[in-house]
Amino acid sequence: RKMHIPDDPAYYEKFYFTPGDLGFHPIQTSVGKLGVLVCWDQWYPEAARLMALQGAELLIYPTAIGYAANDTEDEQQRQREAWTTVQRGHAVANGLPVVSVNRVGFEPDPSGQTEGIQFWGSSMVVGPQGEMLYRSSADEEESVIAEIDLAHSEDVRRWWPFLRDRRIDEYGEITKRFID
Repeated sequence: RKMHIPDDPAYYEKFYFTPGDLGFHPIQTSVGKLGVLVCWDQWYPEAARLMALQGAELLIYPTAIGYAANDTEDEQQRQREAWTTVQRGHAVANGLPVVSVNRVGFEPDPSGQTEGIQFWGSSMVVGPQGEMLYRSSADEEESVIAEIDLAHSEDVRRWWPFLRDRRIDEYGEITKRFID
């Protein structure tokens, strides 16, 4: 189901997996309509937007992301904060909560091609205005139940009607890989 497949240091998934072929469609559950996007999908605003336009009430990103073992501390923090910013941005741009769940701990690279990956944890629950409702530890496993007020998203979407005010008449070129 994972639509975007990475190929970068320590994540050579294009050699093992093919992209999902079911598209971006939320699923109706007993707790609401969930937009589930897997790992690398979390970086693409188009995927989040397509889920929101189809009525997703909550975006969920199960993931396994971390630092290369040889990244400097400054680089590690830049990467983790970029990830946090993107998750918060999805929440704000679409007016809905985001739950991002990530691994913790170290995994060695059995191939010896890299020094392994230190997963950065920091799972989070973000509200529809980008507010951090919960953020877990960077290095300890946690099991948490977070309360999310889905009705608040409707208020936020009325205050910030980003979906309504989109200029879809000007977005035709977004389906091209590059624009001349």
